[in-house]
Amino acid sequence: MPYGIQQPAISGQLLQLEKQLGLRLFERRPFALTAAGRELLDFVGPFFSRLDETADRLQRGRDTTLRLAAPATVLRSYLPELLHKHQALVPQLTLKLFDANQAEVEELLRKQEIDLAICELAGKPALGLKSLVLFRLPLALLVGPNLKVRSAARLLSDHSRDRLVSLPETEVVTRKFQAELQRRRIDWRTSVEVSSLDLVATYVSLGLGVGLSIAAPGDRLPGGVRRLPLHTFAPVVVAALWRNKLSPANQQFLDAIRARSHQMLRQLKLPRIP
Repeated sequence: MPYGIQQPAISGQLLQLEKQLGLRLFERRPFALTAAGRELLDFVGPFFSRLDETADRLQRGRDTTLRLAAPATVLRSYLPELLHKHQALVPQLTLKLFDANQAEVEELLRKQEIDLAICELAGKPALGLKSLVLFRLPLALLVGPNLKVRSAARLLSDHSRDRLVSLPETEVVTRKFQAELQRRRIDWRTSVEVSSLDLVATYVSLGLGVGLSIAAPGDRLPGGVRRLPLHTFAPVVVAALWRNKLSPANQQFLDAIRARSHQMLRQLKLPRIP
């Protein structure tokens, strides 16, 4: 038995099996299988003889499957190029992509329905998850061409006539922003709730209010929309999360994500994440 099972444990299980079947499966001294024991061995033998072959096939399949979760903006704007390059390295690659926030990501990882995730962190990841911080991005307010204010501080001090366009209250960006407003005793609630950061910028360009967003690397704003960073607010932490040991191919993809994040940080002249 190549599985580290001790002989007394095996003997105990065999005795229980004989008791359950009401049959004697082998003679003890000298050892010999009974007719019932030989019949049972013929039945289970093919299963055990193919364990190594089956395990090898399953491992090969796991190494060509990537189940990845991330917010829609990340899936749409940042991952396609990396996934295209990864597919060139893993020709048989099978992709399963999920749109999810941190709470949803952690549940998918707990159920082992995904291999890897990228998400914004509201706090520490759940117990048992491994993490790799990719970015710490400042919050920012987006203003349209008709709003002449030049600083976020000025806008915060006189915001009463401006509608706020933001993600739902459950999202990390909104939670961090509202927590700091509460600390400063500022009441500025969402008037236009949208489902993605792309839509925040779009609605700001249409004159529907001031947008809450982040200073994301490489993103492009609609014409006339300006970004006012909120440097005194806690930044949004973006991290990769996983639970089990990654297959070699999935580990290779995580390494590519990390390298890409370092490249973006250099372009933005931000400190590299250790």
